[in-house]
Amino acid sequence: MSGVELYVKDEAAMTQLGHAIAEQTGGHGVLFLQGDLGAGKTTLSRGIIRGLGHNGPVKSPTFTLVEPYEIDNLRVWHFDLYRLTDPEELEYLGIRDYFADDDLCLIEWPQQGQGYLPQPDMEITIKAHNNGRTVRLLPFSPRGKSWCGALATLT
Repeated sequence: MSGVELYVKDEAAMTQLGHAIAEQTGGHGVLFLQGDLGAGKTTLSRGIIRGLGHNGPVKSPTFTLVEPYEIDNLRVWHFDLYRLTDPEELEYLGIRDYFADDDLCLIEWPQQGQGYLPQPDMEITIKAHNNGRTVRLLPFSPRGKSWCGALATLT
């Protein structure tokens, strides 16, 4: 499977897509979120985290680099690497520890951590299109392929 492209008409639909992604991942794996500022990466992340059962606020980790979420027996790590000036800084954060237990890692601006991040299960690229967004899902692992296959039915 080469990937799936979905059209998302508004913020509510982006949140619904996040819920569908949460259901597919079951709270495990690595997702890269690509897109320009304001594309909807944090909105999608919020949908994923709430889709796993989190009821509190979900804020962008732009200044903290990572926000942790404990949801029942799941841990979700939401990264925003936009302000990272050197990928080597991730070593000082103990980046490898975040990927050790197959927790769900949502990584916005993954190109900022190039060379220090594992290969994702799925890369999600969001682009403005008409009055909505085009969301491209690209798998990089067997489970990423499975997720894309299931999410393709949303078109």
